[in-house]
Amino acid sequence: MDYVQQRVAQMASQTDTSSSALLTPLNAILLSLLAYTAYAFLLRPAPPPPSLPAEEPAVVFRTFTPRTLLPYNGADGSPVYLAVRGRVFDVSRGRNFYGPGGPYENFAGRDASRGLACGSFDEEMLTKDLDGALDSLEGLEASELEALRGWEERFEEKYLVVGRLVAVGEEEK
Repeated sequence: MDYVQQRVAQMASQTDTSSSALLTPLNAILLSLLAYTAYAFLLRPAPPPPSLPAEEPAVVFRTFTPRTLLPYNGADGSPVYLAVRGRVFDVSRGRNFYGPGGPYENFAGRDASRGLACGSFDEEMLTKDLDGALDSLEGLEASELEALRGWEERFEEKYLVVGRLVAVGEEEK
């Protein structure tokens, strides 16, 4: 029986040796890589599709008078519109400049043509009579008209035209 016990002991040691030969650090790393690859390609859920930016609401081109343009001054979260030479621009994206507290805030909801042409933010640059005729820009020098064209071009590049400014009584034309 001695021989049988020796043989069993010998076989047991061979099994321990062969199983410890499988658990080498290199095999452990390879097994980890295989498990990670299987998880990454087969089991991991797909990432959600990228979200699209929210669309801005559609703006309908409309006709404004100086009085109907006035509420679009950015107060209480309203859009910021201003007019230049009869065209109304939505400058809401530039709210920090044209909205409340901005350096050009007195142009919001108003015809800014004369003030932009003269480079002045003073109240006297704005039309006082909201029910009267629009500013014809009479008395402006060629250099001031050129400055106004430059402003117009900048607005055209950056902002959407949302309407036109007409005098009271010309809305239907």
